[in-house]
Amino acid sequence: MAEQRIYGLLGEDLSYSYSPRIHAMLGGYEYKLMEMSREDAAEFVKHGEWDGLNISKAIQKEIMPLCDAFTDAVRKVGSVNALVKREDGTIVGHNTDYFGFSYLLNSYGIDVMGRKVVVLGSGGVAKAVHAVLQDRGAYEVVVVGDEGDVPMERVSEHYDAEYVVNATSVGVYPNCPDSPVDLEPFARTGELREGYADGLFALIDTTYNPAHSGIALQAEKLGIPVAGGLPMFVAQAKASVELFTGKDVSASQMEAVQRRIAFETANIVLIGMPSGGKSTIGALVAQKLEREFIDIDDYIPPAAGKSIPEIFAEDGEEAFRLIETKVTGDICKEGGRVVACGGGVVTQPRNYDLLHQNGVIVMLRRPLEQLISDGRPMSISKGVPRLARERAPRYVSWADVIVDNTLSPDRVADRVIDTVLACFDLDTLA
Repeated sequence: MAEQRIYGLLGEDLSYSYSPRIHAMLGGYEYKLMEMSREDAAEFVKHGEWDGLNISKAIQKEIMPLCDAFTDAVRKVGSVNALVKREDGTIVGHNTDYFGFSYLLNSYGIDVMGRKVVVLGSGGVAKAVHAVLQDRGAYEVVVVGDEGDVPMERVSEHYDAEYVVNATSVGVYPNCPDSPVDLEPFARTGELREGYADGLFALIDTTYNPAHSGIALQAEKLGIPVAGGLPMFVAQAKASVELFTGKDVSASQMEAVQRRIAFETANIVLIGMPSGGKSTIGALVAQKLEREFIDIDDYIPPAAGKSIPEIFAEDGEEAFRLIETKVTGDICKEGGRVVACGGGVVTQPRNYDLLHQNGVIVMLRRPLEQLISDGRPMSISKGVPRLARERAPRYVSWADVIVDNTLSPDRVADRVIDTVLACFDLDTLA
């Protein structure tokens, strides 16, 4: 029996990473998250038992001097994010960021030739981004950050950029939906292009968790196309698998894994009228998908120390909505859940980003005559017909998909699953 090889991701805080699942799908091996301090990580690289490692952003500087040899990609970029231990115990430093970012640009058909690009961040990923942009003929590349061409305080000097690349860790889980910069000045500076916001061809975001980072959410509102970071992340994993195992990973495998990971890590978020069936259908969807089910209304009383009717009676609706937003943000920054929202979640525009950052938002639509007001403060005070008139446009505008709740709960749950799968170009759960 062949000796089991040891592969993993080395770093301080790795709770954000989807790497074990992706490496299992692409490489068919166990991939470990190895959390330890910078000092312990260096000792592990020098003396620990391992065969192939990926190195998190935070500790790449400390690990690079431990390598005995480097690839051409490392020499071009100037940073190491993957290690392979040779048979004689020497360590070769690799860089998968260059390949990953190149693949990201190709995936979205982005051509930077002759364009001005602002790169936010000056760490290892930003170095690879800079190298790729230069090799692809960008007219000007400005790295903004502590070790970049200009500090963040002077980003206003470059609002005429045609592309912005987010290569920072600002807004990465669990600090979502934070953003490193305000995109609006970029969006209104530069040449006008029909159908798009003024000033930017696209935001290129290297973040993959959350699926829609804070800067990406703002870009969407401004009408700026967004190239998300998941293709880059999966491409980096492909490169690592090939380095570790010597086996080729096809483009079709990579694309299939990308779609599957996007589905598995997305929340399925149910919105709709009170008594519209969100809790019942949500629980069934979660059971069928073997996911955690969370009804946001169940988490509000513990956060407030009193029941929902008591919050409305004693503190008013505004107090309830503030607690609802806090609870919604805490729940929806995680991924891979089925989440049922209270009927009034759409009354607060701030909640949209919290639901959308990791979620496919599904509106459950039930005929008005089947809705009841029993025990629901807003339904009782306003009446169901009035509440439906006020909220229906918001449900529709927030929803990625709409599913009618007119069949048996089991069949509606199946329809929700099929509809969400289609959002990721998937036909089945397998």
